This record gives sequence, structure tokens and C-alpha cells, in this order.
Amino acid sequence: MVCRGEIWLSNLNPIKKNNEMGKVRTVLVFQNDELNHSEYPTTIIVPLATSLIDEAEPIRFRIQRREKLLEDSDVVITQIRSIDNDRFIEKLASLTSEEMKKIKELLDEVIL
Repeated sequence: MVCRGEIWLSNLNPIKKNNEMGKVRTVLVFQNDELNHSEYPTTIIVPLATSLIDEAEPIRFRIQRREKLLEDSDVVITQIRSIDNDRFIEKLASLTSEEMKKIKELLDEVIL
């Protein structure tokens, strides 16, 4: 069972368009835990990239390596999507509540 704020290794293949992020990659669980802990079949995630772009807010947010997340990574805010729960492979790390708050602020900036 996944929880909001966790970073997971996930299989994002197959992809439908060339500009979508695919392959097996790390993702941030963004969906609330009420849905995460229910029978709902999908989860809202935000993919991470290890190709870092400095000073890219509000479209990216830098996460420092920790736990099983072996490389610094950017949360790519503009690639938010929903995936089937069967795509989750392994939990790698967790973000702090402060980091999640900042990512929510950046998402609001991008979509509002």
C-alpha cells in the first residue's frame, strides 16, 4: 500500500505520446491517503528525473538522495498523472511534510 509523500520505483510503460515520461522510474505519490488506502484502482503520481535542471521552479523541485533513492532527483511537476496501482514496484524513500507542502505550492502555481 502506497502513502502520500512516498517515492516509489514504478513501471510507467507503455506510454502513449513521445512527450510523456515512461520506462521504469521513480515517482512521488501525490494522492491523498484516503484514496490510497481504499480500493480505488489508480494513484496520482508525479515522476522524478535524474537529469537535473537547476533553478527550474515552478516546473521542477529538487529532492536530495536519501534512504534507497540513490541520486538527487527533480520532481517534474508538469508530468503529474494517474497510474494503475499494479505499476508500483518498490518503496524507495519518503519526503518531509515541508517538501510536500512546497510541491503542492508549485503545482498550484502551475495549474492555477
